[in-house]
Amino acid sequence: MTYTYTPTGVCSQKITIEINDDETIENVAFSGGCHGNLQGIAALVKGKTIDEVIAALSGIDCRMRGTSCPDQLAQALEQIKEEF
Repeated sequence: MTYTYTPTGVCSQKITIEINDDETIENVAFSGGCHGNLQGIAALVKGKTIDEVIAALSGIDCRMRGTSCPDQLAQALEQIKEEF
């Protein structure tokens, strides 16, 4: 299933997330933001479970914003998890 999330408080404008039936991440794509860093995050989370990624990325802060692109990914996954 493919989900689209609109992050807030960060540079990226959209996160597209593909989730497999077993709740593992197939693919993540960020629109906007720090391209190289976000490609790295997408590569690192591929194949991991929703819960693993939430645990690893939740609460990461970028420049005292109270959130970050990784934290926004975790928040998106929290919403997706509620749908499963």
